[in-house]
Amino acid sequence: MEEDIRVYVEEAPGQRTEITGPTDMGLSLMELLKASGYDIQATCGGMALCATCHVEVLAGPALPEPEDAELDMLETLPVVHEGSRLSCQIRLTPRTDGLVVRLVPTGA
Repeated sequence: MEEDIRVYVEEAPGQRTEITGPTDMGLSLMELLKASGYDIQATCGGMALCATCHVEVLAGPALPEPEDAELDMLETLPVVHEGSRLSCQIRLTPRTDGLVVRLVPTGA
């Protein structure tokens, strides 16, 4: 049974845009962001090898801990935030409903 979840993208302080995505297709947050028109490079295609899909998780449900490959990529970034994650490694599930993220520019 398909269930759509809501993800909020903070585009400026206090300004959030709601996007929705299905949980029955195995999509990642990166794929949802790209499909919603956000400028996500995703150079490696979602393999946690490039960090061009870096987001900062601001609020929402607790996510599974990052795997070693994601942590290794995050360590290569010049700026990392407490909530830094690779959006390619966050799967859309009913448990991610209400997630709030901010895109982090490549190289930032």
